[in-house]
Amino acid sequence: MKPTPLMEILNISKPIICAPLAGGSSPEFMAELVRVGSIGAVSVSFTPLDRVVPRLQKISDATGGKFAVNLSLLKDQKERLIRALDTGVKVISVWQNDPTEYIKLAKDAGATVIWTVGSAEDAKHARDMGVDILVAQGGESGGHLVGRSPIMSLLPAVVDAANGVPVAAAGGIADGRGLAAALCLGAQAVWMGSRFVASKEVTLHEGYKDLVVKATADDVIDTFLFDVDCPDSRHRVLRTDAVKRWEDAGRPESGKRPGEGEIVGKQPDGTPLQRYHVSAPAKGFEGDWAATALYAGTSVQLIHDVLPVEKIVSDMVADASAALKKAPMAIEN
Repeated sequence: MKPTPLMEILNISKPIICAPLAGGSSPEFMAELVRVGSIGAVSVSFTPLDRVVPRLQKISDATGGKFAVNLSLLKDQKERLIRALDTGVKVISVWQNDPTEYIKLAKDAGATVIWTVGSAEDAKHARDMGVDILVAQGGESGGHLVGRSPIMSLLPAVVDAANGVPVAAAGGIADGRGLAAALCLGAQAVWMGSRFVASKEVTLHEGYKDLVVKATADDVIDTFLFDVDCPDSRHRVLRTDAVKRWEDAGRPESGKRPGEGEIVGKQPDGTPLQRYHVSAPAKGFEGDWAATALYAGTSVQLIHDVLPVEKIVSDMVADASAALKKAPMAIEN
């Protein structure tokens, strides 16, 4: 597959970027992405300040510095950004709210900046601010959401508005056909998370992976439910028994929900996790992992097994190439 400008900027050989996967973005997982020609993003939005540098240093050592740091701008993240840049991070990904100040800080440090957008208007704003790469996030996405439009209509609108700024497509993409469609609509890569949740190397709870494999599009829900430490941020998760319990209670507001304030378990590092917390369960989580935020998009209907990262990436590229070769045959007279 011929390298796109986006691939050249990120120095990757495959047009596939892994979205941040909370506790799943371990140094080993991130290194495997790099080994197969891809790249991943790691979120430190909710990482305690004193753990930011040690965490990023481990990932940098494992990947040769080839990864992106992702920050939610729903709260002040300047100190986390500064610490990331001081660690030598060269790719910064931001989403939500106004990124102007963060873009300047990152660009002044020589970093590449990625901004996730959900509209053509945001894409124009990003272009004018000098963003290097845009992620057009369709409403089908799992995890935290910035847009509502389906990726099929959003992507070409963002590509047009970006006016030459490279665009990656996110939302509803989990196989080579989705990659091919995204490339045909003007994207230069895809940004996906749900497919990598169901990978062998990702350090997320095995039960979480199994639920993603078994889920259909009807098993995900767009909600604000998991808002502890991340209020007012819409997201898509699996509709687990914990979610159904809240729905059966009439979908009460924060502070009045079933089991509010309970500790449902603890992460492998010993961090206790409160019910409705923003965090997903890492591998080794102790407690009721199914009561936590299990992020997934509508692409779960395309995911049928847990596979090695290498096979996920190689199959996507091969299947996309095959789909692109077949496409002209479908419209020839």
